Parts: sequence; C-alpha cells; structure tokens
Amino acid sequence: MEQHITAPLSKQEVAKLKSGDYVYITGTIYTARDAAHKRMFESLQNNEPLPMEMKDNIIYYMGPSPAREGRPIGSAGPTTASRMDKYAPSLLDLGLCGMIGKGKRSQEVSDAIIRNGAVYFAAVGGAGALLSKSIVSSEVIAYDDLGTEAIRKLEVKDFPVIVVIDKDGNNLYETAITAYNKEQNKK
Repeated sequence: MEQHITAPLSKQEVAKLKSGDYVYITGTIYTARDAAHKRMFESLQNNEPLPMEMKDNIIYYMGPSPAREGRPIGSAGPTTASRMDKYAPSLLDLGLCGMIGKGKRSQEVSDAIIRNGAVYFAAVGGAGALLSKSIVSSEVIAYDDLGTEAIRKLEVKDFPVIVVIDKDGNNLYETAITAYNKEQNKK
C-alpha cells in the first residue's frame, strides 16, 4: 500500500503503517548517526537535555555529502541502522516515533518499537543523490563539530521510504524471505 504522512508523526499515523507499505514523508525529520547518538546517550546518562525533542519525531541515520551550489544538501543516503541499535531503545522510550536507515535491527530495537508503537523505515541504499531531491532544507542544530555527523533538521517533501518494522513487530525482512521461499517451493 502507498501512504503519504506528515512528520512529526502522530500515534494514529503510525498505527496505519504496515510492514511493506511504500511511504512518502513530508515535514520535519532529523539526522543523527553514530557519533551524535553516542553524545545523546551520554547526555541522557548525565541527566542533561537532548538537543531536540524525541516525542513524535523521526531520526534519519544519514550523514550527507557537501551540498552542490543551489542545493540544500548533497547526497543523502541511509547509513546501516544496526550501528545505532544500542542507543535506539532509550530514544524510543522517550517518544521517538520513527527511524530511517538501511538493514536489519536487533531484537531489542524490535521490542522497543512494539513497546512504544513506533516504526522503522528503510530508505534505498545507493540512492543518496536521488533521495536528496526530496530534501527542501537542511540546518545543523547540534554537534556542529561532528561535521557530516552533526544533527540536522531537515524539511522534506515526499521523501520515499518503505516500512520494514511496523508497530506490531511485523518485519518485512523476515516476511519477504518466508514469502519468497514459499514461492520457490511451489516451482
């Protein structure tokens, strides 16, 4: 199914999303990769405020290349999500509604997605130049010293993703393999 959603997300919007859905996101999302996640985690451990509100927001695991003239951002492809797995459950417990990356997630992250009614989206790896065309603006909001790993606030329009893990824990990576194997066994 194809769906169009607006970020930040409401729990009602998340509830409509099902594993395998093609989704186009319009609105505000944030970027953060390994180094930014580590700093946010340290802030939480020290009872310090985070640089952005987690509740209802989406984090895109991405570090962009430099912007070409006239563009708000350079190539903007996804990073392997499992590198953020040790930090994601804490952020989900604070109300983070969605994550965008590529690749599989740990059982702990899947459990936190279910517990918090959140969602994990995949963006197509290797398509960073194409994905950047859906980014209307980009502003560094924290950890500027991290360069491409700084936290950015992005305004996106029809940013294309696929629901991998929905709020019920249905995982496209698992169900697709099962469906493929069933088809192969019919032959």
